[in-house]
Amino acid sequence: MIEQATHRGQSPQFLLFGTLGCHLCEEAARELVDVLPVDGVTVREVDIALDDGLMAQYGENIPVLRRCSDGRELYWPFSADDVRALLGYRDNSISS
Repeated sequence: MIEQATHRGQSPQFLLFGTLGCHLCEEAARELVDVLPVDGVTVREVDIALDDGLMAQYGENIPVLRRCSDGRELYWPFSADDVRALLGYRDNSISS
């Protein structure tokens, strides 16, 4: 689970939007655990079912990974290379 890579009390650097029971969200979370370096990278899973606004915004588009610093988002399916690019670059080549 992504929460294991999250440092308690620290604002997350990334948000992973999804819902409980979403198999694609679970797959994305597993991929993130494999790709993201553990040290210094914080990711928080957000259940959009708990917020009507998020449900309206993301609905059928989950999972979505958002970089908190600038709001860049990756919509599923995203590859390990897409995640690495989101980690290290702030350019327009990242799919959204």
